[in-house]
This record gives sequence, C-alpha cells and structure tokens, in this order.
Amino acid sequence: MSKLRLSPIYVTLVLLVLVSVVPFAWMLATSFKHGPDVYTKVPSLLPLDRKTGEWSPTLDNYEHVIQIGGLGRAFLNSVWVCLILVPAKLLIDALAAYAFARIPFPGRDKLFAVLLAGMMVPTITLLVPRIHITQSLGMFDSGWGLILPNVASVLDIFLLRQFFLSLPTELEEAALIDGAGRMRIFWRIVLPLSKPVLAVVTITSFIFHWNDLVWPLVVLNDPELYTLPLALQQLASSESGRAYYIMAGAALAVIPVIIVLMVFQRRIMDGIAFSGLKS
Repeated sequence: MSKLRLSPIYVTLVLLVLVSVVPFAWMLATSFKHGPDVYTKVPSLLPLDRKTGEWSPTLDNYEHVIQIGGLGRAFLNSVWVCLILVPAKLLIDALAAYAFARIPFPGRDKLFAVLLAGMMVPTITLLVPRIHITQSLGMFDSGWGLILPNVASVLDIFLLRQFFLSLPTELEEAALIDGAGRMRIFWRIVLPLSKPVLAVVTITSFIFHWNDLVWPLVVLNDPELYTLPLALQQLASSESGRAYYIMAGAALAVIPVIIVLMVFQRRIMDGIAFSGLKS
C-alpha cells in the first residue's frame, strides 16, 4: 500500500526531471547538428543527417562561435573575472559577517539593519549611481569596472553571519584566553568550521557572476572585454545568429555551471540546511 501511495510522487518527480533535462538535451543535440539538419519537418533530438538519417554530429558550430563569434575570448574573460571576483567577494563578505556576528562595536545592530533594508531596494534602480561612481573612479569600460563594484553582497553577509552565530562561542573564548587575536581565530577556527556555508556562497556567487548580463552590458563598450553572456547576446542579435550557433554558445555557457553544481552538490545541500559542524 505504501508503494502505491508513493507512486504519484515518483511520477511527478520523473515529470519534473524530464521538464528540466529535455531542454538541456535539446540544446546539446542542436549544437552538434549541421545547419540544414536543424530545420526539419519531423524534429529529432539526435544529430541525424536530414537526407540519410544517419548519425552525423559536427563540431563546426563550436569552432564558428569560438573563432568567428568571439565566444572563445569571452569565455576566457568570464573565467578570469570569476577567478578574481569570487574569492575577493568571499573574503570581504566573510570578514564583514564575522564582525557583525562576533565583534561588538557601537551601532553594530543598527548598521546591520540598514544593510538588510538595502536589500529591499531593486537592483535595477542602483544602476545609474553605480555607473556614475564607476565613471568617476576611471573604471568604466574596464575589467576592474566589472569586479570592484561587485566585491560585496548583503545577502551573502547575512547568510554567513547567521552561520557564524550558530557556532559555539566556547571555542573562540578558549582561543582568546590562549592569547589568539581576532584574525587568528577567524582564519584558524571560524573559517574551517564554516566550509558548508562558504561553499554555498562561493558557488552561488560564481553562478550569478558567470551568468550576469546586465552589469557587463552597461559598463563595457570594448568587444575585447565582453563576458560570455554579453557575447552570446550579441551573437543572438546578429545576422549570423543561427539556432545551431546560439545553441553551441549556450552549451559553452552552461557546461561549466553544471560541472560546478555536480562537484559541489553535497556542500550546497549541507550549507543550505546548516546541518551541524564539520571538521
């Protein structure tokens, strides 16, 4: 009886998985198809020759978008932006969160309340002042203009602070008695115990900035600095933006995210659930 009762749940889960997986499978299959094989009366998931029906995948679409479409350069730009931005953002957010969680200073709670209130402001309304500040600092249309305005996140500070508050204070008090300073406690005790939430913040930051289109769109003019989402948007709006080229570019953008999620899936679930302390 229990199996019969659970069967609708399994059916629903399978349907949800199919709804999620089929678009990605279609995207990958289309990216390996020859141009004429994409536009057929009977759609085919596999890259088959339209005339012979034989298996005929091709890498020409990827070569085109990487060499001619500029997505190869954009891919590298996105990689180095994320490699610099994500660690810097994680460090700054963790330091700020530790200060709000453990270091008493005048106006701490009020300042934190102001930061949380700032989360209610729509991000799009902050574009104009951010652009003005970026121009004033001479970082407009540069790689630093992509990185420095994004090195802190109130949401990440909030998540890290809540996790730091869940850590036992006895460990830090014992370290203070032994003569350890705040920074040593932060590096040697707090961060090693915070691996789950640090993994969550790192991965969510990577995914957000890897897929970010709005800020690169307004701050960059030089095509040599375009990130992958911006280059893909330019490809889709150009005359050469055929479906198979767009699918190849989208596959280049999605595959790194999928790999990161698969590698760190366990850490993500542990961090979201805040499931205890791990050494």
